[in-house]
Amino acid sequence: MTLNRRSHVVTAGASRSPNRAMMRAVGFGDEDFHKPIVGVANAHSNLTPCNVGIGQLAERAMVTLKEQGAMPQIFGTITISDGISMGTEGMKYSLVSRDVIADAIETVCNGQSMDGLLAIGGCDKNMPGAMIAIARMNIPSIFVYGGTIKPGHYQGQDLTVVSAFEAVGQHSAGKINDQTLLEIERHACPGAGSCGGMFTANTMSSAFEALGMSLMYSSTMAAEDDEKSDSTAQSAVVLHRAIAQNLCPRDIITRRSIENALSVIMAVGGSTNAVLHFLAIAHAAEVPLTLDDIETIRQRVPVLCDLKPSGRYVATDLHRAGGIPQVMKMLLAHDLLHGDCLTITGQTIAEVLTAIPDIPATTQDVIRHWDRPLYAQGHLAVLKGNLATEGSVAKISGVKVPQITGPARVFDSEESCLAAILDGRIQKGDVVVVRYEGPKGGPGMREMLAPTSAIIGAGLGDSVGLITDGRFSGGTYGLVVGHVAPEAFVGGAIALIQEGDLITIDAPKRLLRLHVSDGELAQRRAQWQPPVPRYTRGVLAKYARLVSSSSRGAVTDGD
Repeated sequence: MTLNRRSHVVTAGASRSPNRAMMRAVGFGDEDFHKPIVGVANAHSNLTPCNVGIGQLAERAMVTLKEQGAMPQIFGTITISDGISMGTEGMKYSLVSRDVIADAIETVCNGQSMDGLLAIGGCDKNMPGAMIAIARMNIPSIFVYGGTIKPGHYQGQDLTVVSAFEAVGQHSAGKINDQTLLEIERHACPGAGSCGGMFTANTMSSAFEALGMSLMYSSTMAAEDDEKSDSTAQSAVVLHRAIAQNLCPRDIITRRSIENALSVIMAVGGSTNAVLHFLAIAHAAEVPLTLDDIETIRQRVPVLCDLKPSGRYVATDLHRAGGIPQVMKMLLAHDLLHGDCLTITGQTIAEVLTAIPDIPATTQDVIRHWDRPLYAQGHLAVLKGNLATEGSVAKISGVKVPQITGPARVFDSEESCLAAILDGRIQKGDVVVVRYEGPKGGPGMREMLAPTSAIIGAGLGDSVGLITDGRFSGGTYGLVVGHVAPEAFVGGAIALIQEGDLITIDAPKRLLRLHVSDGELAQRRAQWQPPVPRYTRGVLAKYARLVSSSSRGAVTDGD
């Protein structure tokens, strides 16, 4: 007699169960029905360099799980390349894919009554999608990052994918010629792996290491290096042990561990997207978390790492400098990390960091000494005001002028905004508004990397502000404010802005203000009509009907 621990379906006899008969056809023998069934969810695809090497990692995990005495069953999940779809209609599917991935993993694991999960992801939404599913299901699980790309090189400069986007703006401004633009494009992405700066993929992998759901050092390994494959195998070993101990994600994903993850995101200068994703992960784990909580963490955690997009170094440089464990140990030493939080290894954060020095090596300057942080406070600020009563998110690192008041230049789509920038119609002192790009209005909350990169490339990064109810790429920097909520599509104040209205973005005061009287706004609201939905059928229409405000993580299973 065999008892599956998850489904509690008791089967008797050697061959009388139909489900056992089908399992024999995929490789199960008599002795295998007593072993834990482990899903290996992987996002392998040659759609994007982020995921092209994941298949090999999945095979390594399968072999190791079998050696450990488990029965692994592999299945695929989708991926959308943000970098390839950026600036196109296809980008609307990016955030949608996060929830499709979460739903797919949950569906397979629960539908097949799996005992554990090893999830492997590379591109931006693979990671939060997998972690949302892990938090929902609460079966023993571990996340394996596919690895970062190595930097490209041209004319003595390290390049990332953002270099190519910024080069377009430089080319439009006449700062570089056709040949230089082509060479930057040719050299920016030299091989497999996720975008190399502290953009969204590396931000989320770093955060999952701090959360305790991935192995130490795994978040900054290069995709093409042998240690990434070896770390995958070790992850399989650790997962098998967690299954035996019934160590489940909600033992690990708690309010305190999420605070740890958010503290590390601040310390490494991570992506604004992490705010959206951790609100969603907390929702999946049934852990209370708000934008105000994130702002509280920002105020107490310094930025310690000098990383792209606004800094000098890439993730592989951080890895050589000591990686996320070094950053975590510095935070722990200054009482900014909860050392008693569990990790997937069964050890606490404090225990896994025991051998790490409190002070980073003096032979590197990627990780700053505690007394010389890049910034005294975190870089992901939550701004509120009459333009964002629910809140908005600004990435204020690398911003020379953190406050601007200027006339609104209003665009109802990313495409019309980008065309204006490339045509030279945006001037110093302007505040660019890109609206109807929110979770419902886009739908899908596109990233505005093309416009923000064009602004930087044109030399306007320190003199032009930009606000949007959409998102920003992890590669974005400058005086930009995203996730403005309520969004335009539901009648948020951003929908009421008129060309030439004065807008203030004040990062130090955490203020986003439209200089229009309450009475005038009330009149405009009375005249405003919701736009016709851009999609009425298919996944985007379904998403628009279900998705919550960005201030709640843009979740699709909320109340």
